[in-house]
Amino acid sequence: MSVFRHPGRHRVAVLVRHGLLPIELGIPHRLMGRAKTAEGEPLYEVVTCTADVPAPGAVRTDADFTVNVAYGPEALEEADTVIVPAAHGSDEPHSTGALGRNLADALARIRPTARIASICTGAFVLAAAGLLDGRRATTHWVSADHFRSLFPRVRLEPDVLYVDEGDVLTSAGVASGIDLCLHMVRSDFGSQVANAVARRTVVPPQRSGGQAQFTERPVPQPDIHTTGTARAWALRHLDRPLTLRELAAQEAMSVRTFTRRFREETGLSPQRWLTQQRVERARQLLEDSGLPVDRVAADAGFGSSASLRAHFQAALGVSPSAYRRTFSVRT
Repeated sequence: MSVFRHPGRHRVAVLVRHGLLPIELGIPHRLMGRAKTAEGEPLYEVVTCTADVPAPGAVRTDADFTVNVAYGPEALEEADTVIVPAAHGSDEPHSTGALGRNLADALARIRPTARIASICTGAFVLAAAGLLDGRRATTHWVSADHFRSLFPRVRLEPDVLYVDEGDVLTSAGVASGIDLCLHMVRSDFGSQVANAVARRTVVPPQRSGGQAQFTERPVPQPDIHTTGTARAWALRHLDRPLTLRELAAQEAMSVRTFTRRFREETGLSPQRWLTQQRVERARQLLEDSGLPVDRVAADAGFGSSASLRAHFQAALGVSPSAYRRTFSVRT
């Protein structure tokens, strides 16, 4: 008997594992499950399944409740799209980069013509299955370094909200699953349907920027390195133009020696480091102050609002004004 009961609808199977994040299970059900034709007919049929055999059942979540799943891996054989959310806890793809037997067997059931997508660290499952080798992909920014160490053949893009490689798609942390599902709805049935789903869910149809704007700002650490005095001095004078010669003078070094040691200690050129610090200063001012953008640009050392916008867009993928609307504590 078929798991899917509505011929003609796009069939979506959400493959869940123990340690499931409930919010990530709800995203495809809510978004794709609410996509409808102009006449009000559902366009997708969404079911939840597990890789467990011989029978499905209660799946533990990372909260204080379980989810009772009615379908096993047989649902994957009929699916047009398979979505793999994240799971916390004991998880072989995330800890070792390898698939457990049940999960490997379940993924082998997916039809070659099916589309497969991941939410958050569900990308570890796709990578462990070899589906991302040589391809672009993303995952939660917190897990980016670990992901790279396990899967060096994947072209990780940690700053974006999602990556579409055609038959394989990946999204960044948690809520970016909303962006990914809306993108799939838009690709399948057009912007009008996707926009209607977004309005009902009270989310933007397309978010600007990438997940770089959500990463934590670096916490200053005690600095015992030989260029630490120059960096501390630079942070106190970010609002003014700073030359390499001035920085080197703080350490009584030649420009050549200072540049070499600076790169050894930070992994960056002095100019690249200064730009990063100025972006961080601008982020702080945009979040915590009501200063106009041109004043933020001056105080952060960018000189002009145009320069601030260019560097901010390059670093975070979003304009200063859009960043302030999202993160300002004054709004």
